[in-house]
Amino acid sequence: MAVHADSTASLPVVPVAAVKVRKPRGPLAMGFIRTAANPVGMFGMIILAVLVLTALFAPVLAPYDPLLQHPGLELSGPSRTFPLGTDELGRDILSRLIYGARPSLLVAVMVVAMAGGLGIFSGLLAGFLGGWIDTVLMRLFDALLAFPAILLGFAVVAILGPGTTQVAYAIAFATLPGLARVTRALVLRERNRDYILAARSMGASGGRVMFKHVLPNSLPPLFVNLALLMGFSILAEAALAFLGLGTRPPLPSWGAMLNESRTYLRVAPWLAISPGAALAFLLLGLNYLADALRDAFDPRRINAGL
Repeated sequence: MAVHADSTASLPVVPVAAVKVRKPRGPLAMGFIRTAANPVGMFGMIILAVLVLTALFAPVLAPYDPLLQHPGLELSGPSRTFPLGTDELGRDILSRLIYGARPSLLVAVMVVAMAGGLGIFSGLLAGFLGGWIDTVLMRLFDALLAFPAILLGFAVVAILGPGTTQVAYAIAFATLPGLARVTRALVLRERNRDYILAARSMGASGGRVMFKHVLPNSLPPLFVNLALLMGFSILAEAALAFLGLGTRPPLPSWGAMLNESRTYLRVAPWLAISPGAALAFLLLGLNYLADALRDAFDPRRINAGL
């Protein structure tokens, strides 16, 4: 009896392509995606992006040198040549408005970097380590919180002198305690969770637990505080510049432009409208961004599918 060979033996072997498993996005990435999908959050991001691009490309966007004076055209109204008019010295308001975004952005970035970095780090140490470190840091911050933030800012500027960098130091010093206390409260909530106890039982060191587990899970609520801190920094810089303690003239600053416009409100209201509207839109956008971040990282809203 003849033995028939297996019919499948003659078929060609086709290699199967390896299936690439897509790595799931982390909670931070998903939170920012939800923020961008929120119309309110997208509006805030657009406003912030406009500020950054305006500050970076001011030499390209500005039609004139912000310090250039046009004799005989002082206090000219909006026109085709000067879309936002000129000030009391004949300088183009639009150019000064564009360049005035630079001090605001510089102060906001420096404050978020300094107050955010030191505040989060000190709050993390105080909440995770506890003991005398927690006591010393919190009593120091309590003493600073006893004074209004704007008063502390005045004190620092009075010591260091006026200037954009000095204003950033002043605002960072004034806002550091509040951010540190918020971070400490978040760390206290996280450090006794089950996943932290599991990491400790597996032999993870204190530093690894603190920076690899506690800090990443405490960051989402802090993003909201950092967005609000950026808005507060811009507003405080404008307030200090309005009082003559910020960017030194003749360099443009939105707060200084508002201060200079007070004398001419009746005859040239456009001097105050432009910087005031820029500040209003920027602060509105940052507050909307903070609201969207809060909703995007709120676990109750995420679980409810909102």
